[in-house]
Amino acid sequence: MSRQDDLPQDEQPPRHVPRTEYKFSHVTTQRYLPTPGKAPGWPFAEIGHWKIDVNATSEDWISELRDWRREHLTRIGFDDANYRRPELQWAQRNFVHAQMMVEDRYFYDPEQGRYTVDRYLDDVEQRYGGLDSVLIWYVYPNIGIDDRNQFDMAADLPGGIEGLRSAVADFHRRGVRVFLPTMPWDNGTRDQGEADWKAIARLVKEVGADGINGDTYNGVPRAFFDACDALGQPVVVQPESTISAEEHLIWNVQSWGKKAPNDVVPPVAKFKWLEPRHMINYENRWGRDRNHDLQYCFFNGVGYNAWENIWGIWNQFTPRDAESLRRISTIYRAFAPLMVSAEWTPYFPTLQAGVFASRFPGEGRVLWTMVNRHEYVVEGEQLCVPHREGVRYFDLWNGVELRPRVVDGSAIVEMTLEGKGFGALLACEGAGASEGVEAFLALMANYARAPLASLSSRWTSIPQTMTEIARTTPQTSAPDGMVTIPAGEFVFAVGGVEIEGQTWEGLDVQYPWEPSARRNHRRRMAMKAFHIDRHPVTNTQFKRFIEESGYAPRDAHNFLRDWRDGAPRAGWENKPVTWVALEDARAYAAWAGKRLPHEWEWQYAAQGTDGRLYPWGNDWRADAVPPVNRERRLKPPADVDAHPQGASPFGVMDLVGNVWQWTDEFADEHTRAAILRGGSAYQPQTSHWYFPQAYRLDQHGKYLLMAPSKDRSGMVGFRCVVDAE
Repeated sequence: MSRQDDLPQDEQPPRHVPRTEYKFSHVTTQRYLPTPGKAPGWPFAEIGHWKIDVNATSEDWISELRDWRREHLTRIGFDDANYRRPELQWAQRNFVHAQMMVEDRYFYDPEQGRYTVDRYLDDVEQRYGGLDSVLIWYVYPNIGIDDRNQFDMAADLPGGIEGLRSAVADFHRRGVRVFLPTMPWDNGTRDQGEADWKAIARLVKEVGADGINGDTYNGVPRAFFDACDALGQPVVVQPESTISAEEHLIWNVQSWGKKAPNDVVPPVAKFKWLEPRHMINYENRWGRDRNHDLQYCFFNGVGYNAWENIWGIWNQFTPRDAESLRRISTIYRAFAPLMVSAEWTPYFPTLQAGVFASRFPGEGRVLWTMVNRHEYVVEGEQLCVPHREGVRYFDLWNGVELRPRVVDGSAIVEMTLEGKGFGALLACEGAGASEGVEAFLALMANYARAPLASLSSRWTSIPQTMTEIARTTPQTSAPDGMVTIPAGEFVFAVGGVEIEGQTWEGLDVQYPWEPSARRNHRRRMAMKAFHIDRHPVTNTQFKRFIEESGYAPRDAHNFLRDWRDGAPRAGWENKPVTWVALEDARAYAAWAGKRLPHEWEWQYAAQGTDGRLYPWGNDWRADAVPPVNRERRLKPPADVDAHPQGASPFGVMDLVGNVWQWTDEFADEHTRAAILRGGSAYQPQTSHWYFPQAYRLDQHGKYLLMAPSKDRSGMVGFRCVVDAE
């Protein structure tokens, strides 16, 4: 691919003003390039949009920018060999990417116990035109619940590594490439015993993945790229954050882009400019109105990260944004070679204020992408382009051929752009250049029958439901080993400790009395009496259950993982049973004639009626809980009766700081999660991204659920409840 930095002389836009010195040397570490049309260093807010004249300065701006590009490519010793490697060139067509949570119920059906990749892909294809690649995400936010590291989390997926390999194959069957994640911050869980780049390279090869996403990386280190090459499994490496060291551009042939400034003039993506074949997937995970995101993408000819399941919080595209993405990606895929043109030029002169265009030339074809930054429709003459006899013009966005007015060797093109909308002009010259365009026009004309303005741009959260817990046979007095919790008035006040999400609607859970999920909850409740286990269920009690019931889980991976030869280890008899999934705990409770507690029952039994922060009072007491474990491997839980100082006002024991305890389950259309209470003794160090603790009684943890093999944990146990007459 040749690198021609100058347009042909007869296609140069007219000069309007003397050359302006823009001084681009200061943008080395920035994501976006300064925009033309304003005095350097002056923010738009201080000068008014009416003073912006991009056409008057774009020629000089582009000329300066070409000089800057030549210099910077020289400074980093740029070699485009990796962009020319056939096995990596798929990245240049990786227009629509998605970070996908393995807990998404469209990807894995927990009832059938199987991966459902076709269901997942059919859904996104129907809503916004489908994907070119996915990032299969199986780590955060659950990692740190115990000592399993990022690679263990992959091995614990349903079916293990073979199950992951089958899911990758299903994506490949549909023409979708697959990335796996790696994160440098995971140094507080189990030591893998080898460098991250070697471990992930082996996993990538084993499952047949195509790429590596570097979580929190500002450029994936060369070691990852080389480790995969050494195994004969070349990959596209894709940093989550914008590249900071420009030489990373040499082997990071793709990256994510972050939130672009939403000024009236759309900004230019720095690394797309430095290397037009570098594919960016723009990411704005919390965006609810994605129109600016999509306009930025279309103006720059870059891709999008269609991320909707954000750590179990569903942020779905609005119908308008979904349809915008469908039409953008349809154009991208049909004219993919143009989108990585070495002669790409932003800010091609337009005839309407507030409309911005980029030019993507190729052999026999030129594509202009256009965005209308106004809130209103802009009709009439839009572009004046150099014309040659025989050139045909097509309005790709609306699916019609155009007959522009030709004046003095220029074609003046009329088009209509919706408010905050898009446009695309294609010029074809020569035999065969317009081959296939007619069929494409028919497709786009069918889409255009529904204007974007006719589609809703209103975002709403999706509803959650709480899984019903059937009442037990009421008992007058507390069964052996249980404590009676009397009826009373109780203020149930609790908040989720999720690391991300701020206070967005849709975060945390939705109790039956609430209209939507949210982080903080408060309700005055008239509590009925019930009986609750004085201690969490122990290994001895669970062994008796297995012996008498013959219980064997359908998915046995990690089941009672810390037992040996079908029994607890010597000295562990009175420790809380762990490595039991929510399904296992429910099975035990049913066998015992009991049930799992609702979360507010657990909190009432722990807190009483005075709103205390801990079962023993308002001040933390280290002697009321087991010692904190900050090492990289788990230690055995404490015996359930080892810390009587931690008793609640009702005499309930071992509520906080030993092992988390299962309570309620919640589900929406895409994600299941369980509420864990009490926290645990395990606190992995080195990162704030690990599953956060919730020792206080006004806090709870939300634990995403996929399948028992992955859900079971060495730091999660349970206790039971019986209803009282």
